[in-house]
Amino acid sequence: MKLRYWLVIATYILIAQLSAVPLALYLVAQGMSEPQAIGTSNVTSFTLGLIIILFLLKPDMANRHDIPGRSTRSQAIGWSILGILMAYGGQIIANMINQGIFGVQPGSENTAEILALIESFPFMILIVSIIGPILEEIIFRMIIFGALYKRFNFAISAFASSLIFAAVHFDFNHLLIYTVMGFIFAYLYIKTKRIIVPIIAHVGINTIAVLLNFLLADYIDEILEQYEAIEQALALIMGVLL
Repeated sequence: MKLRYWLVIATYILIAQLSAVPLALYLVAQGMSEPQAIGTSNVTSFTLGLIIILFLLKPDMANRHDIPGRSTRSQAIGWSILGILMAYGGQIIANMINQGIFGVQPGSENTAEILALIESFPFMILIVSIIGPILEEIIFRMIIFGALYKRFNFAISAFASSLIFAAVHFDFNHLLIYTVMGFIFAYLYIKTKRIIVPIIAHVGINTIAVLLNFLLADYIDEILEQYEAIEQALALIMGVLL
């Protein structure tokens, strides 16, 4: 793997991820509330990390037109739109399998904490919906998946990069969802030879998730309550019949 890619990974870990912790502690010590400090430190560290990473990747951006089999701009737009639909559908199917077979409930503590942080510090939506997906696609698809794909087949490369992706989020209960997303985004990247395509799909699916959680929160809660009532009624009926 090229030296600049190792520098990109180091920047992602040290700047975008780890630097947020000491900065947040410093801001709290200066009198800022904890949610504000966490939000401010994350926005600052992720933004700085993205700027440094884009600078490191200037050679890749300059030579992007030389990539064999690279899709046209119109094709990239079409695959980006289709990618959002694929990612959304894949996430729904993965959630259904997780719940129906493995008993894992939709949502996670990680997601709940992020949504709570957005509610306390709205600027965090920039990280969740835009900057985060850009960084993650560069790291996990362009660099890690790209390096693995040079040595292994598509399935192994997509699964391994998705496993690392899940590990970074400390969310192994939802490994299936990360794997499905990883396969879809990796396919979009390989199909188009443009990292911007899985980036747009990732940005789209994250933005949809945030909007659904905040704009339709009451409606979703009502649906879940009705679902639980139906589930209890069915269990009661089955108990009587059996």
